[in-house]
Amino acid sequence: MSGRQTSFADYGTLPSALLWDGGLLFIPLWVVTEITLDQTFHLPAIGSSGLRAIAPVADATVRLRGLLVGPERFAWKMALEMQAEAAQRGSAAAALTGALAGAVGAPGLAVGGLVLATSMTIRTDMQVKQLTFTATSARREALDVSMTLEHLPRPSPLGKLLDVASLGVGALADFG
Repeated sequence: MSGRQTSFADYGTLPSALLWDGGLLFIPLWVVTEITLDQTFHLPAIGSSGLRAIAPVADATVRLRGLLVGPERFAWKMALEMQAEAAQRGSAAAALTGALAGAVGAPGLAVGGLVLATSMTIRTDMQVKQLTFTATSARREALDVSMTLEHLPRPSPLGKLLDVASLGVGALADFG
């Protein structure tokens, strides 16, 4: 470990997860100890119409557990809190992709909420449902963080495209 990394945990080159609002605020989560992806699939109504095909057929919840380490841990804590609150009002991703999608005449490509990138999945349209921070005497210079994010997608083909892209990200992380 270099001199700057004074925590017992190594947070070197690549973060385990990245939470992005679509604008300038990237929050790297360096030490993620657990990622859980829960998906609930909806059964279609008997005799449902073709319009059902464009509606989301699954709900997804992502839970992350990890550490905010080093002297920046309080800044990352505040950034996570600010980002969670700001996403409730509309993220930079929603404004940017909405404007771009409208300009090219493809409203189905707009996203909202936060973007979560991990080796397991890349999800747009995420909202922070719960954030928990814990400080213990056993972990100096670290805050335990756990968060629950809900996937609240707009009907669009972009979500499936990003799921396919996450396969490549996962493969790169395995070889990195």
